[in-house]
Parts: sequence; C-alpha cells; structure tokens
Amino acid sequence: MLFRSNLIVYSDAGSSYDIYARVLAKHMPNHIPGKPGMIVKNMVGAGGLTATRFLYNVAPRDGTTIGTLSRGIPFEPLLGNTAVEFDPLRFVWLGSMSKETTIYISWHTSKIKTAQDVLNKEFLVAGTGAGADSEVVSRALNGILGTKIKLISGYKGASDAALRLEQEEIEGIYWTWNGINTTHPDWITDRKLNLLFQTRATPHPEIPNVPLVMSLARSDEQRQELALMFARDVLGRPFNAPPELPAARVEVLRRAFNESVKDPALLSDAEKGKMEIELVTGEEVEQIIRNAYATPKPIVEAVRDAMNR
Repeated sequence: MLFRSNLIVYSDAGSSYDIYARVLAKHMPNHIPGKPGMIVKNMVGAGGLTATRFLYNVAPRDGTTIGTLSRGIPFEPLLGNTAVEFDPLRFVWLGSMSKETTIYISWHTSKIKTAQDVLNKEFLVAGTGAGADSEVVSRALNGILGTKIKLISGYKGASDAALRLEQEEIEGIYWTWNGINTTHPDWITDRKLNLLFQTRATPHPEIPNVPLVMSLARSDEQRQELALMFARDVLGRPFNAPPELPAARVEVLRRAFNESVKDPALLSDAEKGKMEIELVTGEEVEQIIRNAYATPKPIVEAVRDAMNR
C-alpha cells in the first residue's frame, strides 16, 4: 500500500503517549500491505493543538500520516475551548491501545483515607499545569460534586508531584494506575497509599474494590455530568488519521491497527515495558465521541462551568 508513513505524536519523546506510539510503529507496518516503514515524529506545542491542527489541516489525506492525540483533545470544542478550530467527528479514528485508569490517591499519613473524606475535608492535591488533568478534573469535581480538593499548583509533572507526596509536602495526587505501578510499585506493596476513587466507568481489574467516581454522585444530573467528564478515560491513548481519507484506506488502517494491538509480538514488548494494553476499536472511539456531543446542552454547560471555576 505505502512505502513510508509517519506517526505524529503530540507529546515529548519519552512520554507515555510517545512510548505507546513507538511500540505501535514497530509492529503496525507488518499488518499493512507492502509493510511500509513508519517514522515517529514528535510535534509538541499548544497543549497538543499543534499536532491536532497539523493532522486536521495539513497532513496528506491518503493514509501516509496518522497520529496520536491527548485523550482530552476531542472534547475541547464541546467544552468551550475557543482556541481550537477542528471537528473531532471529521477525524478518522483508528482506535486506542488502552483505556486509562486514573485514580486519586493520598499518602498513608494523610487525614484523607476514603472517597467520602474528599467530600468533607480539605484535600491538598498537586496541580501540574493549568491544562493538565490534575487541575482540570479537580476543579470540575469541586464544581460538580462539591469535593474539597485544594490545588497546590506549580509542580512540573507527575514525577515531581510524586516526590513531594513522599516528602508530605502535599496530601495527594491524581495519577494513572499504570504510572503508579510502573514507577512506584513499592507504594502499593508497602501500603503507603490510600486508594480513594478511580475515574472510569468500570473498575480496573486489579483494584475492583476501589470506589468509582460515580459512587459520589447524588443525582442523575451529576451522573450525566461525570459521564461526559470522564468519557476521555475510555479513549485512553487514541490514534487517528486526517479527515476525508478514502474508505478503502480507512478500512486498511483500522484493520491494521486492530491486528497490531492483538499481535503477540506487540503484546510481548508491552509486557516488558509494563504497558497496559486494552483494544478500543476505531468505531468504538468514534461512538464515544458522538455520544459526548449528543449530551444535552444543560449538562454540557454545567460541566463547562465546573471546569472553569
């Protein structure tokens, strides 16, 4: 089909998105006719919008270029980000290599021991940037549920926040379960953490007894608002292609993506790198986004307001 293709990554080399992209780039060509080489290119800037705009407006529409974007990007136009100028439903969604499991944790010495405590007591949580999930989600939960999360901003990223948590400078962080397992497995084995609640629709199989964020909702409206807010977690690490690809190319790329994520060779590499793999098909990603954009306007406005408080 192709002799060479490009995979655009919105984040820095070495980031989790980049690591997943490089594993996919190694194996996906084996499932495309002609076995084209696949070159990973990092295109960092504007919180992911630089790569998004390139894929939407500039990249060739022939299947030679695909990309991976932040799981939150498809929802930015819906939630009122006026800086974005794209329609996520025009992208061709190839699928996701994993669902994300993000969890609020507190240090074992903290007064915050349970999910209910977050509703009743001030909880000092690290903020890792104005557009980062640690801050966006925390503000939204305060607005939607009335949680008492107090953001302590200025941390450079998850690694910096983790160090400060150990030093008890803060009480908690909002981090991926995979990130905790990969970088600080001793926190779990030595019981240094309180696992408060996870922000996904169904429990991660390794932590089935940790409450879901939905357990904190007290009305149907709150449940709808949370469902919209955390649709991004199901997307995990999504891959896409530019709009208006020929149907035949879409079929080839989606099939190749699905086969790659199930490929024993890719799964072996993922296991060595302690990467979680859970296929979400392109059709499923597209439907998740469609469902989000079909959310009643009052619910969307409530989430938008909560995120901007």
